[in-house]
Amino acid sequence: VPWACRTTPVSSRMNRATAKHLIERYFRQLTEGCGNGNCTNEFCASCCDFQPLDNNAAAAKALELFKINAKLCDPHPSKTESNLSPDKNTELDSKMSNTDLFPPKDDFSDVHYLTENTVCMILSFCEEEGDYSALIRIIGRVFSNAEALVKSFRKDEQNATDNIESLTPEDVDKHEKQSQGTSETMGAASQAALSVEPPGNEMFDPCDVTVDIGAVRRVYDKLLTISQVESALVNALVYLTPNIELDLEYLDVYETNPDYLNIFIIVMENTNLHSPEYLEVALAQFCKAMTKLPVTALSRLSKLWSTYSLPHLRRMMETFQQLITFTVISNEYDTENLVNDDETVVAATQCLKVVFYASILGGDVDREHNEEEEEDSESDELTLHELLGEERLYKKGPQVDPLEKELGVRPLDSIRPLIPFDDFVNEPLNDVVEMDKDFTFFKVNAETKFSFQSCPFILSIITKSQGLYYDNRIRMYSERRLTALYSMVQGQQPNPYLKLKVRRDHIIDDALVRLEMISMENPSDLKKQLFVEFEGEQGVDEGGVSKEFFQLVLEEIFNPDIGMFTYDDNTKLFWFNSSSLENEAQYNLIGIVLGLAIYNNCILDVHFPMVVYRKLMGKKGTYLDLSDSHPVLYQSLKGLLEYTGNVEEDMMLTFQISHTDLFGNPVFYDLKEQGDQLPVTKDNRQEFVDLYADYILNKSVERQFRAFKKGFLMVTNESPLKYLFRPEQVELLICGSRKLDFEELEKTTEYDGGYSKDTQIIKDFWETIHSFGDEQKRLFLQFTTGTDRAPVGGLGKLKMIIAKNGSDTDRLPTSHTCFNALLLPEYSSKEKLRERLLKAITYAKGFGML
Repeated sequence: VPWACRTTPVSSRMNRATAKHLIERYFRQLTEGCGNGNCTNEFCASCCDFQPLDNNAAAAKALELFKINAKLCDPHPSKTESNLSPDKNTELDSKMSNTDLFPPKDDFSDVHYLTENTVCMILSFCEEEGDYSALIRIIGRVFSNAEALVKSFRKDEQNATDNIESLTPEDVDKHEKQSQGTSETMGAASQAALSVEPPGNEMFDPCDVTVDIGAVRRVYDKLLTISQVESALVNALVYLTPNIELDLEYLDVYETNPDYLNIFIIVMENTNLHSPEYLEVALAQFCKAMTKLPVTALSRLSKLWSTYSLPHLRRMMETFQQLITFTVISNEYDTENLVNDDETVVAATQCLKVVFYASILGGDVDREHNEEEEEDSESDELTLHELLGEERLYKKGPQVDPLEKELGVRPLDSIRPLIPFDDFVNEPLNDVVEMDKDFTFFKVNAETKFSFQSCPFILSIITKSQGLYYDNRIRMYSERRLTALYSMVQGQQPNPYLKLKVRRDHIIDDALVRLEMISMENPSDLKKQLFVEFEGEQGVDEGGVSKEFFQLVLEEIFNPDIGMFTYDDNTKLFWFNSSSLENEAQYNLIGIVLGLAIYNNCILDVHFPMVVYRKLMGKKGTYLDLSDSHPVLYQSLKGLLEYTGNVEEDMMLTFQISHTDLFGNPVFYDLKEQGDQLPVTKDNRQEFVDLYADYILNKSVERQFRAFKKGFLMVTNESPLKYLFRPEQVELLICGSRKLDFEELEKTTEYDGGYSKDTQIIKDFWETIHSFGDEQKRLFLQFTTGTDRAPVGGLGKLKMIIAKNGSDTDRLPTSHTCFNALLLPEYSSKEKLRERLLKAITYAKGFGML
């Protein structure tokens, strides 16, 4: 138990003051010495064999010497008497008098702010008296007063000196291991205060915040074990928060006193904030007050919290999540009573954003390696949207989040956050968000209405994809309307769709010519709903024909014989062929196809490494990205970085690399000027690795990827895609999920034509499907829906229909892929059903059978 917190009879108070006096004498002996040049005391700085200690080490050592009753030197006559003489300790008494330690009155009315020592002293007094009323009154008084709380638990010299006595043996052990790096420019008292790190081995910049977070945590550890004090803290917070909300909103108190942030730092260290006592009122009010902080203050909070250990940061994340969940499940929401209008949920979400960015800052971050953004050419001419007063609805992308801008970091920059991104998703909230209304707030009423899309980290990919769907559909309807208006003015036949008429055996040429003409003449046509027609074939495109068009284009363009992409048999992934002879238009086409797939809600069977999606979102490829795109090269470079021998002599590498072109001929490339003359050494191997990765992932494929990205952005440049989704989520949008749960598909399948889930053939059908291997299941999914992957959210989101197609027959099952409909005859046996179904899914190709 810390010295100041031991329960001691009143008669021993003088002994405690004496102990404190002795500890300071040990401290000065260790730092200043006794003044005797011939001193032989190994614990005195004047001893010739003494190893100098910094102030942190001396503070802990002083306590240790006191406990073992080590030798204290008498002050040498040459030493100034005022420093060490026990007879002339006026200055010391003024700092640590008995009156200061234990006021004669038991109401402690002269305590206007708290320090760790003050709390321990009052707690000790209350334990001795068996009555905590004095402690409860002081906690209530200080924690309900903003000015008092701002002054409490400061890292100033007076509080710091008191903290010498609160060191425990465990603290001493910890200190001895970690004291070497602390600056010696601070005063002895300040160093003593910092000698005990907060739990979690966290270091705080003393210039950043003035509150001693370690002391706050230790105080909470003591107070929260007393139930009466818990109630006082809850009531104090309820009283405090409306006042600080008004101060922040109308008086700009933070601008005049940045230490006002201490209130929020201290309150958030309460480990019981997630408990029901706080959730009802106190925490909700506190979150509302916190949202009134200016963005500079929120940025400081986020930076500070990013230095916390994972358990502390996770606790704060869970506190805000708990409040959101508690509020959502305690209320009922509908189209009239929106969750967007719930002040508590909105405030807690905005507070959670601060923790979200702290998690990013505290993890592995890459703020560099950004692709150059292509600048949009702004026209001085008024658009029809502007003439109609609709420019806000169709504005290009959302504004940058103010906190993100202040911190200078984006979710895209995160390599590995402290807390996984998925942990910030709140499922109960996602269940009640009305995304059509939320989208309107996001695009039109952002100044007056809160949209959860402004905090996309809290939304699941399913919810965000709904927002993207609304954005895409509104743009499609917009282009359709504009086409109708232009047609009326110009007297032409309206063309509300993006129509592609292609031949199956010339699908690439036809698609390339048509899309190239559209992108050059009227790129906005790419925003129209896609409508594909195969020449010489009947069929209305309600989604299925487009699916097949995408599949045929991909099969052709990823054909190894064309040479646009290289294929890795081990990873099953494609990469851009740096030696490709194809022109940029082909890569532009595949970029447009990927964009159209997202825009038209189609899933594509493409196999790119994750770095492709990171590059599409604006990041350059780096060494770490090689792990999935070029795993063999990655392992080789990793081995180089970890090699402990003589790199230059053993590896014999230079800054010149080589690879083979399309025809198998070696191609040499200098990573630096005269690279063949520059050996790779232990000192420059990291530079070699970075340049090598940059060449493979960026420079060698710059021409191909630029055309590919240009095509992709032609369709998605005005979409909130980049703002809402991370690279791995963009891959999921384009490719779908390879995780197939047919149990979920069975639960959501609907039946028509006389079938039901209890019909015998339906029971036989599902038993047959569940008995299939993975490859057969993918073939069935391809046959029925046009793709072998599950949509975002899994197969449970796929609305498949099984309809009766006559009685027993030898005909094969057929499908309408545009409706995800399977037409199944009522076969006479389970064996016949299996045989007919396997033949249908194995040999089927082309759109439909009907």
